[in-house]
Amino acid sequence: MDAATETPPLAKVGGEPYTQLPRDLYIPPDALEVFLETFEGPLDLLLYLIRRQSLNILDIPVAEITRQYMEYLALMREMRLELAAEYLVMAAWLAEIKSRLLLPRPAAIEAEEEDPRAELVRRLQEYERFQQAARALDALPRLERDCFPASAEPAQRETRRAPPPVNLAELLAALREVLARAELFGRHHIRRETLSVRERMSQVLERLDALRFTPFSALFRPEEGRMGVVVTLLAVLELLREALLELVQAEPFAPIHVRRRG
Repeated sequence: MDAATETPPLAKVGGEPYTQLPRDLYIPPDALEVFLETFEGPLDLLLYLIRRQSLNILDIPVAEITRQYMEYLALMREMRLELAAEYLVMAAWLAEIKSRLLLPRPAAIEAEEEDPRAELVRRLQEYERFQQAARALDALPRLERDCFPASAEPAQRETRRAPPPVNLAELLAALREVLARAELFGRHHIRRETLSVRERMSQVLERLDALRFTPFSALFRPEEGRMGVVVTLLAVLELLREALLELVQAEPFAPIHVRRRG
């Protein structure tokens, strides 16, 4: 037979392929088990039985509820489900409440004794409040279940601002404003002139002679600083302009001499 037309195996057991079902195939009853989450505890089961029959939780018919509760426990045993110890404790408690309600008691004792169902009713009401709170919390939007955070990177945009146009009128207005502010801080400081050109002209004439020449550099006093040199030079230039001095130089780049005119 061609390999392309071979029938694929139904299963492999121990590495050996089986193409046909065995004739003596037997499936044991415990081969398949189905687990159902029905109730979270004995109180949850009691609340289910009460709500199914629309009973008043404050006036529970203990005998009927106990019967239905025991039927459910028997069903769980038939299905080979493991019963938690708390289910058996609740069954014993229900049996105790049922026996206390059925046994005859004197009227005086019955008036003083509390209803045997009171503790059971209190625990059922408290458990029901927790159930309602759990359902309310579960109905709230939950992150990663009902709502998911979204994020997006902003688009990169380059913003360019063009400088505003400035005309000549605006520039002159700004200049007038600056000048107006400057006038508020303006001041006029009068200072006495330490060196006078006229006084230095008289000093130069007193030092010079009309018969002999004096070196031009001898007219300056370095201890007076730059201001003294400038004032002396101005005094000499002024005397030359008035033709009161005579400058003589023997050759180019030679020392300059000065004398007073006669």
